[in-house]
Amino acid sequence: MSDMTRMEDKFAELNQPAPWAGVNAFRTDPLLVDMASSLPRAMKDEFDAIGRYVTSHEAQELARMANQNAPQLRTHGVRGERLDAVEFHPAWHALMRRSMSVGLHCSIWEGQQGTRGQEHKARAIRFFLTAQLESGHLCPLTMTSASVAALAASPHVQREWAPKILSRKYDSTTKPPMQKSAITLGMGMTEKQGGTDVKANTSRAERVGEGIYRLSGHKWFMSAPMSDAFVMLAQTTEGMGCFLVPRLLEDGSHNGLYLQRLKDKIGNRSNASSEVEFDGTMAYLLGEAGHGIRTILDMVTLTRLDCALASAGIMRASMAEAVHHTRGRKVFGKNLVDQPLMTRVLADMALDVAAATALVFRLAESFDKARDNPADAAYARVMTPVVKYWVCKMAPALIYEAMECIGGSGYVEERPIARHYREAPVNAIWEGSGNVMALDVLRVISRGRDLFESVFAGLERDLGPSGKKTVEVLRAAVALCERDEGASRLLVEQLALAAAAAELYRIGAGKIADAFTETRLAGGWRHTYGVLDGRFDARYVIDLLYPPAT
Repeated sequence: MSDMTRMEDKFAELNQPAPWAGVNAFRTDPLLVDMASSLPRAMKDEFDAIGRYVTSHEAQELARMANQNAPQLRTHGVRGERLDAVEFHPAWHALMRRSMSVGLHCSIWEGQQGTRGQEHKARAIRFFLTAQLESGHLCPLTMTSASVAALAASPHVQREWAPKILSRKYDSTTKPPMQKSAITLGMGMTEKQGGTDVKANTSRAERVGEGIYRLSGHKWFMSAPMSDAFVMLAQTTEGMGCFLVPRLLEDGSHNGLYLQRLKDKIGNRSNASSEVEFDGTMAYLLGEAGHGIRTILDMVTLTRLDCALASAGIMRASMAEAVHHTRGRKVFGKNLVDQPLMTRVLADMALDVAAATALVFRLAESFDKARDNPADAAYARVMTPVVKYWVCKMAPALIYEAMECIGGSGYVEERPIARHYREAPVNAIWEGSGNVMALDVLRVISRGRDLFESVFAGLERDLGPSGKKTVEVLRAAVALCERDEGASRLLVEQLALAAAAAELYRIGAGKIADAFTETRLAGGWRHTYGVLDGRFDARYVIDLLYPPAT
């Protein structure tokens, strides 16, 4: 008998389950496996490898070290010269290297063989799995991937910068962008006086040449400050402009981005977020000078999808950890998972995680099909803020409940769930808070009411017998919002629930879809998990969505 086996036997005697590790996060997720079924075999093998990696001891240690050793800002060198450098732990670089090698920052733009028309879906699976390991390093990868949409507004800039963005060879050196094997891009939108109200930005842009400007001002929140360039907003004489701002100039000199401090964040600790001031900083105009918000919103739409994917991923990982623990721990003579109250709680939570997972992948699929299918284009426009709102807001409460299922030992930093819990709020706040998402839905109502009818038609079809009545309720909620914008959260939540139920039916989730629909769309007001009706087989729900180890 090995020392490891003896140790595990000892912990089993002490009623302490082994940590949730060494499993395949892809193969043990039946919904994910089903959604990947249409992709090429080679890609499913890649998902398999990522699934094994994210729960491996090696990867979990990298995630732990990257978060326990937060980035450090060095503003000046020994001679008093400006450095404006952020130092990251080697574990951060290892995570970045691995995730860039699988294309999280670029794959939707590559046109890979066998994935045409499914680029967003394929990347979404990689991203969802990687979020289950560590989400902080995904921030620069999200922004890099999404930045290509903003760069497309200026084809000559895109032609120069895209090859470096599309490279999968991570390069953390401090060099001018065009001298590196690959680059990452960040984003700077908000300022102290405006926050989300970017129209109130005061940073100025002065034109000095064709498509070349000098920027002066500040940004209150600029994540991943060691990126090689940043997409920023600043005021021009024609109105708000969107700009690409290199961190270093072509000769390697400083481009006037002065880092003031790093944010001391609640979570997302492996990733640096900074406050920056700039003066005379060289920048390339993206798109038209007076249409910067429109240009950057093409980028923001993609980052909102990633926020929802990451939230769904950390909910899945937290639930998997909780189910694993309750299967291995005995309480009052039974495995904890078999205690009726715990069974109901876990099953109730599992329904939400399944619904969130199905919904984020439906949104990714709509991104793939939007160019050729008006119905999918309508879905992408209407549902992006809805999905971002609902999935991201669900995560903190659900992960807390999963932590409670584990008990006191769940409330310690050694467990991955602690990292997930601290990470959970950020996706609901970044890239547009809940109210901003609700206002975006109101914007669609005022400018494209017909898009809702397209979405409603799909929901009515997929919901089956309950479809007609559900859509009638949604139309009434839309009408209410036209009179009272303060009611828009009601519409967003109802639409999210209906869309999640419809997607569960569309993918053939059967009894899972029935239970979700009857408890969320037809059920009473709920404050906590565990009030799942006894008519539903709670143990069936758990074992189907979280298969026991064989």
